[in-house]
Amino acid sequence: MAKVPPTPQIDRRTFLHRSGALAGLGALGLSGCARQVRTAAAPALPFYDAVGPIPPIRAHEDRIFRITVCLRPFRAAGPRLDAEWVGDKFVVHNYGHGGSGWSLSWGSGAVAVRKALVNGDKNIAVIGCGALGLTSATLLQREGVRVTIYAKERPPFVRSSRATGSWTPDSRIALASAASAAFPAEWESMARASFAMYQSYLGMPGNPIEWTDRYALSDEEGAVPGHSRTTVPGAEKLDFARYQNRIHDLTPAMQPLPPGSHPFPVPFVSRNTSLTFNVADYSRQLLNDFLIAGGKIETQEFHSPQDLAALPQRTFINCTGYGARALWSDESITPVRGQIAWLIPQEGVNYGLYYKDLNVLGRRDGIVIQVSGQGEASGWNDTNEAPDVEEAHSGVRSLQALYQRMASMPANRRG
Repeated sequence: MAKVPPTPQIDRRTFLHRSGALAGLGALGLSGCARQVRTAAAPALPFYDAVGPIPPIRAHEDRIFRITVCLRPFRAAGPRLDAEWVGDKFVVHNYGHGGSGWSLSWGSGAVAVRKALVNGDKNIAVIGCGALGLTSATLLQREGVRVTIYAKERPPFVRSSRATGSWTPDSRIALASAASAAFPAEWESMARASFAMYQSYLGMPGNPIEWTDRYALSDEEGAVPGHSRTTVPGAEKLDFARYQNRIHDLTPAMQPLPPGSHPFPVPFVSRNTSLTFNVADYSRQLLNDFLIAGGKIETQEFHSPQDLAALPQRTFINCTGYGARALWSDESITPVRGQIAWLIPQEGVNYGLYYKDLNVLGRRDGIVIQVSGQGEASGWNDTNEAPDVEEAHSGVRSLQALYQRMASMPANRRG
């Protein structure tokens, strides 16, 4: 079947590229090199596309109520989804999703569940209680399986609870040079399955999943928000895979906003609409659904694969994320450090923006701020999980400066 010509996507990479910025930005911004793109002046917006009120964020350092750090488990070949026997235990792996764990969880879980069911077992265990563990366990239950989750931690203390909360299905998912020829189609299948499942959570109490607008702001035409790039040893030639064009039909196209149609104090603004995961409520929903359906959670820490021998189940799905590096001695995992400063949530602040080195997203459980001066190379091979307070404060100060500029605009421009 002939391919449908690609159209702009909502991921940050394509979003910014289509707004005259850089092709291939990840969840936090940046790639290796920028190219200038001159675009024709956008026509005035029709009335039904008018930009609604955009409440300014109360950006003060003393409104930071926590700082969290997550180590994303990147594998050059993509997620590990193979199976193996460990003694008499059958283990299906489901880890190594880089910055795409939440986004691909349902589709990746479906792949793992199909493999876990091949021996006909009806009592299966899941190791790990994060995004991949909870969705895999839920999918097993839907197949009539009795499921026990074994995990050291559960939400909100798992690493995936510290995620940004954006739909980013190909954020650091693989290297184009290392992924197999079959992987792009496998990725597409996982992304579509996950996207379809997320639609069933729309409109639920607590808004675990919702659509929100995002704005890419730039002071100069062709400039890339988040692109004050510096060299990171070992990360200079990372050719991250770009697959968003394979699912271009799922999400709205990017829209340039003409001057005067928005309240931002910058000349170049683009808007798109993307899925937001309100992780606190969403993970609680997953956890409650699992328990209501009869699932069990046992607190247990694993130090080696041989620890599985003491458990009654024969089949396991291993969803240990970055923890698999130590547990499975998997040196193919590269940690990618990411830090979030959390501001107190505000009524009406349910939008996201990208500006200079900032990635900001207003969620129901907090306004997340990330600083990404090195783009997709930010945090590369960095195992430090200690919060950097100065980084958090600098992000808040940059956001404050943006809104101070907005305050100086004429009243009829602020919206």
